[in-house]
Amino acid sequence: MRNIPQEILGVDIGGTNIKIGKVVRGVVVEHKKIPVNRNDIEQVTLDNLYGGLKSLMTDSIDAIGVGVPAVVDYEKGIVYDVQNIPSWTEVPLKNLIEDQFKVPVYINNDANCFAIGESRYGKAKQFGNAIALSLGTGMGMGIIIDGKLYNGVLCGAGEIGMLPYLDNVLEHYTGSFFFEREFKRSAFELYQKALENDFEALNAFVQYGKHLAEGIKIILYMFAPEIIILGGSISKAYQFFKESMLVGLQSFPYKKQIENLKIQTSDLADSPILGAAALCL
Repeated sequence: MRNIPQEILGVDIGGTNIKIGKVVRGVVVEHKKIPVNRNDIEQVTLDNLYGGLKSLMTDSIDAIGVGVPAVVDYEKGIVYDVQNIPSWTEVPLKNLIEDQFKVPVYINNDANCFAIGESRYGKAKQFGNAIALSLGTGMGMGIIIDGKLYNGVLCGAGEIGMLPYLDNVLEHYTGSFFFEREFKRSAFELYQKALENDFEALNAFVQYGKHLAEGIKIILYMFAPEIIILGGSISKAYQFFKESMLVGLQSFPYKKQIENLKIQTSDLADSPILGAAALCL
């Protein structure tokens, strides 16, 4: 049995920034942000990551957790084809960071980090069976079963956004693609307009909620969770798509399941960093 780390560096590797936080007993006490240039070669991005880690590293750090938008061999700590970092096609990130800093390193994909962070620190903390849905550019999903993160092979479990749906795949209707294709504006622009009570923007989110309900029905058939946590940039507009989503769920045949299901938005501050840190626990 491994010792439970007390101080952890949590790392969120995004397409434009690498965000690092020092996590002490579930609280992020220091932050560091490093810009990512998608055109840099592999070693340059690695060196930038090492520099950010070094700036927060102390003798009291027990472990490092890393969330990556990629296919991940979480046991070996190898990341493949990292989104928005084209040079990272196959990087043995666990071994590289451990060689640099001599502490245990744990790596997983970003959707799974969101799920384990909510399970450890957020609204899913009191539930054994939970789903975390990240609604952003696409639709990512993390799965908690009996209080434990379910990864699948190469962290491939939960790719619900890639299921066939209508004329494409589900995330083309539940991610930002939907707004750009159907309404010629970004989800953020439409959200700003919805706050001003703009009819077209409000209608966009009503339509979005209907599609999201179909995705949630699939989740209910597959996992029957106690709670679904919504995160990602689009979840900020929940007030505008909540009603149409709930109406869409009423056609689900198992009524008792719907009655007992909780759907909530994440309010976990520093969620990606805390989720990465939670990998170490």
